[in-house]
This record gives sequence, structure tokens and C-alpha cells, in this order.
Amino acid sequence: MTKLSGREIAERAPDGWVFLLGGLQTRLRTGDFATGLALVTAIGAAAEAMDHHPDLDLRYGHVDVRTWSHDVGAVTVRDLRLARTISDLAKEAGVAADRTGIARLEMGLDTPAAAGIIGFWAAVLGTAHRDHDRADEVRDPAGLVPAIWFQQSGSEEPRQRWHPDLWVDPAEVQPRIDAALAAGGTLVSDAEAPSFWVLADPEGNRVCLCTWQGRE
Repeated sequence: MTKLSGREIAERAPDGWVFLLGGLQTRLRTGDFATGLALVTAIGAAAEAMDHHPDLDLRYGHVDVRTWSHDVGAVTVRDLRLARTISDLAKEAGVAADRTGIARLEMGLDTPAAAGIIGFWAAVLGTAHRDHDRADEVRDPAGLVPAIWFQQSGSEEPRQRWHPDLWVDPAEVQPRIDAALAAGGTLVSDAEAPSFWVLADPEGNRVCLCTWQGRE
């Protein structure tokens, strides 16, 4: 099954869906728990019929949905088909598919010695090495603990060892930057935009806002 690029996914995904950190996501704004439960049941039946199963997170007022093809570790046409089916089920239930505010968090650890510490972090967090693409990364198979990736760095001190990487819809980058600057932060670098922007809080702690763009 062929992996789709970020651009292909953005062009072909149904309204309300966004590509974040290897998966296609949406938030179904149900408004109450009972509607969400009924919709989850309908999605489950459709997924069984298609033999392709999304991750579902049922909360009061919304259901978060994330899908990717586990056998290739990426989004494929199967996920686009499933997303369209889920959007149709949501529409029948009078529920909107909305990508506003959806994000994925991973943590980057800047280190000159990743090989010697990856095993420790996989063990203490109960995660595992990822099978696809990124040998420098550990992930929780259940998707509940943020992924950790290990970025090669020098050993000079002082240095920030940890930094969050927050993956967002490209349309949300500038509003979040504007809000961060208004809250006293600074834009450290946009040299790698639109792949990522580096921001810092008033104490100098850094965070990256990341998108799928510029990564083909």
C-alpha cells in the first residue's frame, strides 16, 4: 500500500480532517455523551466492515478520531476512504467534523549520545522503538504517552535538553505564534518554516510548532 504525502492528504482528505504526525485526524463535535456513544458504535460497525480500524477517543461533547495504516506506518488511500465514511456517518447524525484546535505532542531530547539512552526511556515509559522510518524514536503503542525522539546535539553547556514539538494544522500556526508573542514569548527562528517554527517563553524555554508542510 502506497504512503501518501502530506500534500496529497491535504488535497484529498474530507473537510474537517487534518494530517498530524503520521495520522489523519478530526474532532466530531457531538455536543453530548449519548450522541457520541451512538456515533462511536456506528463507526465501529463501519470499520469492521472495511477491516480498517481508527483510534477513537470518546469524551463528553466530542469524539476524536485518528486513522493511519499500521502495516506501513503512514496514511494511505484506505484511511481516506475510512475518513469519508466516518464523515458521512457524522453528517447523518447531525454532527460536524472539525479540525480546529487538534494537535499532537511529541518530546524532543537533545543529546550527543542517543544510542546509550534510548533503551532507558523506552523502558521507563513502557514504550517501544517505532518500526517505521524513525529509528531514533520511541512510541507508546496505545498512543497515550507522547512520543520521544532523540535529536543529535553537541555536549556544550548550558543547553536545553528537552523541547516539546507540537504538531498543528498549518492554518493554526500564525494565530498560535501571535498569541505566544502577546503572552511575552519570542520567535527564535522561522528558518525552517513551513516545516517548523521555534519559539521561546520569557525564560528562554523553547518549543517548536510543526506542520506536515515542506517535508516531502
